[in-house]
Amino acid sequence: MDIIYQNGFIFGFDPGACSSCPGNCCRGESGKIRVNHNEILDISSFLQINVIDFIRENLVPIDGGYSIRERFTGSEFECLFFDSRNNHCSIYAHRPLQCRSFPFWDVFRTDIDALIKECPGILVGEKLIKEQVTCVNTTNGQRKDDESE
Repeated sequence: MDIIYQNGFIFGFDPGACSSCPGNCCRGESGKIRVNHNEILDISSFLQINVIDFIRENLVPIDGGYSIRERFTGSEFECLFFDSRNNHCSIYAHRPLQCRSFPFWDVFRTDIDALIKECPGILVGEKLIKEQVTCVNTTNGQRKDDESE
């Protein structure tokens, strides 16, 4: 198992846990799923939708930018692109940076308890120490073992 660790965070992340998770990071309380101009172009191209139509049908304006719409399921909100039948993102290869960077969000630097409740792939303390930790060098995207540092 490769655990991802990022400097400044006190936890590791096992991306393999996503396969058995019901998509907790894509559903729950309402939130903002920010997308920038390039991401809008990429997702609309992937979906083969005109950019104007994509914005009108799938985004909401927020703070001078856009957020992906959410749908209310009766008990919670979920991202418009979350496929709840199969528990996966329908635009996974084209998901925005905000989604790709989960769980390494600034809010979780100080609220690790909320993250542990939300994500089964979070490893802290003894769980983290027992696993081989692989760091991701965010500068060039290459992996390296902690032992070689």
